[in-house]
Amino acid sequence: MERRPGVPRLLREINDRAALELLLATGPMTRGQIGDLTGLSKVTASQTLSRLEERGLVEVVGTQAGGRGPNAALYSVIPSSAYVAGLEVGPERISSAVADIHGHTITEITVDPKGHEDPVAAVHEAIVKACRGAKVGLSRLRGVVIGTPGVVDPRSGDVRFSFDLPGWHEGIHGALAGDLRREVTIENDVNLAAIAERADGAAQGVDDFVLLWASRGLGLAVMLGGRLHRGRSGSAGEIGYLPVPGVPLPEDIRTEPGRLPSLAGGLQSLVSAEAVAELAQGYGFAASSAGECVRVAMAAGTRGEPLLDEIAQRLALGVAAVCVILDPGLVVLAGEVGQAGGDALASRVEEAVARICPVRPQVGTTTVTEGNPVLRGAVLAALDQAREELLAS
Repeated sequence: MERRPGVPRLLREINDRAALELLLATGPMTRGQIGDLTGLSKVTASQTLSRLEERGLVEVVGTQAGGRGPNAALYSVIPSSAYVAGLEVGPERISSAVADIHGHTITEITVDPKGHEDPVAAVHEAIVKACRGAKVGLSRLRGVVIGTPGVVDPRSGDVRFSFDLPGWHEGIHGALAGDLRREVTIENDVNLAAIAERADGAAQGVDDFVLLWASRGLGLAVMLGGRLHRGRSGSAGEIGYLPVPGVPLPEDIRTEPGRLPSLAGGLQSLVSAEAVAELAQGYGFAASSAGECVRVAMAAGTRGEPLLDEIAQRLALGVAAVCVILDPGLVVLAGEVGQAGGDALASRVEEAVARICPVRPQVGTTTVTEGNPVLRGAVLAALDQAREELLAS
């Protein structure tokens, strides 16, 4: 029988990956539990854990009482085996967080980008400050994901159609990778919010859902089969351009060097934060922001219901258009307006959609209310990259 010297090594690599992947997904486990869930024998599981310990990837973190025998050692992935950075970039601030391989945020900082004309310098400062706060060298980052408004070209990785970030032109993606000396991923901010929603929020365990982000701008993230759907050009979810009855079409969406497209008209003109604040003022509710206007109206009881009804009717136009094409099981309302409206707004949108659409999805409100959902999504996306790199190594 011909010997295949490469097979034992390949099997060891497969076993190591299976055990490491299990520990990353479920947390501390005993040797016996790892063996049961991977199908490895006790001897093979012990050898696998020994190799992972020698590589500095796992450690004993405690014991678990068993039967009549001695307590079993609990193994876990060493938190410092990999670090990631997530960022949210906006016109007013850049937020950056550094997390360990378990996804635990070590530090989070915010910097003002206005002092930097060059986006690369602004991002560099934010990452360096976050790494310094976490006491983690920049070279130890295994994943960096940056969330921005606008369309991200899946071919070049660059941002297009970003009204808030005019300095983010073609070539920024490559410049960031060169500056940081590592691969960098730029992702649409609403897509990242959807990643956070699926991991920690109202869409946990849901493979098919959409997240409608109603804030200063209007955006939609589409999750199908547990994966983000970005479209050929990265423009899937640009629902602000959606033509709606009784509203002028966007005037001119062509882009030229040094010129941004117009967003006057379309669904954006009905449910952006600016539009909601103007609508609320007409109903007698004025506040410092659109979200606060909605909260004031809700606190007013029955007097505020007509405003909520009107906002729901407007949102339902976009939700219905999405539902007759994608038929998602769940629609999550997020962003400043969606979060402020809560269940009262979500239930109204659900009813309004049912009146004009043969598809009736469940409409709920985001439950990722602690911290920054876009930043959390960036960390989670970076974590997926880091874990895959760690498993592949």
